Amino acid sequence: MSVHSAVPMEANQVPLVEVRDLVKRYPSGTTALKGVSFQVSVEDFIVIIGCSGAGKSTLLRCLNRLLKPTSGQVLLLGEDISTVSSAKLQRVRRRVGMIFQQFHLVPRLTVLENVLAGRLRFQSAPVPHTLSLARIFPKRDKELAFRCLQEVGIEHLALQRADTLSGGQQQRVAIARVLAQEPEVILADEPIASLDPRSASTVMNLLRQIHERKGIPVLVNLHHLDFVRRYAGRILGMQNGRLVYDGPPSLLEAELVERIYQGSCDVAWEELPACA
Repeated sequence: MSVHSAVPMEANQVPLVEVRDLVKRYPSGTTALKGVSFQVSVEDFIVIIGCSGAGKSTLLRCLNRLLKPTSGQVLLLGEDISTVSSAKLQRVRRRVGMIFQQFHLVPRLTVLENVLAGRLRFQSAPVPHTLSLARIFPKRDKELAFRCLQEVGIEHLALQRADTLSGGQQQRVAIARVLAQEPEVILADEPIASLDPRSASTVMNLLRQIHERKGIPVLVNLHHLDFVRRYAGRILGMQNGRLVYDGPPSLLEAELVERIYQGSCDVAWEELPACA
């Protein structure tokens, strides 16, 4: 299936992220990504859709080098990060924030301490890292972490243990932790899959507000088509490891949605409310 694309990039516009012919083949022989190419600008709030196994999570993990691509390139402001050495991976991951379905918080630490984990890659060894093990952080980092909690609306929980929070609150801590690392792009892999509808809306609203206020592009994997239609500024449709659609929600036809989801849609795409 050819790519349905409606997002041309101006010739003189340098993309923040550029993916070129990305291929990922696992040792088992499964090819999860088959020549995926697209560009991301600072204006983009992108939702990636597709069935389970379509390659969505693999794509995000290649973008922040949790996985090394088999071939192809991932360029971040012109720098190819797909082949950087292990020694330089920390710098790459500092620039690319990642939010997961599972919150990956340290349960026994406070909310503020979990957010401060986003600052660890900025510390020089060995003294600051030793202090962080003793839960001692620089004042400027504490102030930044508290501001990040304010941005997601849970600063009043700063001194509370992470394991006392609801799922929606924990995901907001995870978002604040990403903000604390001051990323150039934010990736979110199914960030609302385990949340109730109200908490899911809160999380998606926060991601969109962060994008609009800070000018940080966001790429998020979603399964819920109602949220896709409400929040996506641009959609990447994945099927069997290939990119089959790249464009705005308004141009995505219901027939193609059915093909992307292999007839498993439980709602009619054309009947869902559009992005506000």
